[in-house]
Amino acid sequence: MSTTPSAQFSLTIRVEIADRPGMLGRVATAIGEAGGTIGAVDLVTVEDGLTIRDITAICGDQSEWDEITAAIAGVEGTRVLDTTDRTFQLHLGGKIEQHNKFPLKTRDDLSMAYTPGVARVCSAIAEDPDKAFQYTIKRNTVAVVSDGSAVLGLGNIGAAAAMPVMEGKAVLFKEFADVDAFPICLDTQDPDEIVAIVKAIAPGFGGINLEDISAPRCFEIEDRLTEALDIPVFHDDQHGTAVVTLAALINAAKLTGRRLEDMRVLVTGLGAAGVAVTKILLSAGVTDIVGCDSRGAVHVDRADYLDGTMNSVKRWYAETTNADRRDGKPADVIDGMDLFVGVSGGRVMAAEALARMAPDPIVFAMANPDPEVSPEEAARYVRIMATGRSDYPNQINNVLCFPGIFRGALDVRAQRITEEMKVAAAHAIAEIVPAEELREDYIIPSVFNRDVASAVAEAVKRAAISEGESHVSGNKIGFAPTDELHAAAS
Repeated sequence: MSTTPSAQFSLTIRVEIADRPGMLGRVATAIGEAGGTIGAVDLVTVEDGLTIRDITAICGDQSEWDEITAAIAGVEGTRVLDTTDRTFQLHLGGKIEQHNKFPLKTRDDLSMAYTPGVARVCSAIAEDPDKAFQYTIKRNTVAVVSDGSAVLGLGNIGAAAAMPVMEGKAVLFKEFADVDAFPICLDTQDPDEIVAIVKAIAPGFGGINLEDISAPRCFEIEDRLTEALDIPVFHDDQHGTAVVTLAALINAAKLTGRRLEDMRVLVTGLGAAGVAVTKILLSAGVTDIVGCDSRGAVHVDRADYLDGTMNSVKRWYAETTNADRRDGKPADVIDGMDLFVGVSGGRVMAAEALARMAPDPIVFAMANPDPEVSPEEAARYVRIMATGRSDYPNQINNVLCFPGIFRGALDVRAQRITEEMKVAAAHAIAEIVPAEELREDYIIPSVFNRDVASAVAEAVKRAAISEGESHVSGNKIGFAPTDELHAAAS
């Protein structure tokens, strides 16, 4: 259970208070003694010797709410009138909405935006489908697609329950990269059906962001869609995590005087994120990696590899990593490792085992909300610690990656997002932290750093053009998309 106050557990309490000196202070004291941290205090009315105030209390867990309201009610001369869960209130009616770019005020407006004028645009696209990128929302639109099978730490909760997360993803796309994203939650978990549905809706989108689809199905779905579609397909749970992990490692390596090529890495958790992290580390030059799943270290001498029951993804993993065939649980194979990457579950690594890592060990414990090893317990053993949580330094957060990657891919109409483009994005994120500011608790920029998305977009565009993935005439870099479209239309 969390004890650190978090905005997700903030409660607005409407309280009637006797209008006497010191009463508000007594209420504030009661809230603090019950474990709440006071945020805003707003005066609603003053009438007949009573004040009504809305008081926001930030808590460490929802279980504290009843204690806080009871403590307020226990102050003589007060009465709790109502409470509002601020997180649920933010989601009321959904978090996104559609806006028109042009007003419809006259008959002329209507005749151009809709019938009869729209028919001319439809005919132009029918003659040249490529013009959909010029004259529809396709040029700046991403579908955020999920089947609800692996949502956050909640697991297989289904399509409807996944919607708030997909809406949130759309909010982040718009806020950080001005990409219009739409949540699409599918009431099927059959890979064939998912692939068929996404292929069918693809004409309306410039990119596909797969989200919260469980492994190993997510690998097959992404591979098949990448092969079938001429727009980029990106499974953020895999590649977003991988890109930001590499960015953090680039700066951690600078700080500890290491070369990526010389590092020894232990990865725990070989689902979508763990496999993608491994692939991007290999692409970046790391060669010595050991991966552990729930049965321990993966290698070609393990029983399930030899008897053929190991799935194809892990067979690739066994054949590509752990050349020394190290065997055992994570704590058994951590000796001499420079980096521990956790993308598995809470408390899978004893802090004491970190003492057997190489000097100046680096630990990225990214399970949420409970990291693989507690940062407080790990502090005495490690030099650099990162987690997936916002309440610790060095948060490895996908929002640093996916808005800029899609912004860049859409701007140059890349058909794929390649490993080289992902590595370029990681370097761009890392370079946001100036060398003179680099320190153990600051190896990765804040998610609110507004320079990140544009830097990632530029890096992705350059990589796409270098690889021949760009499909914009002239291979321009840094153009405003509308300028290119006007030029193409003239």
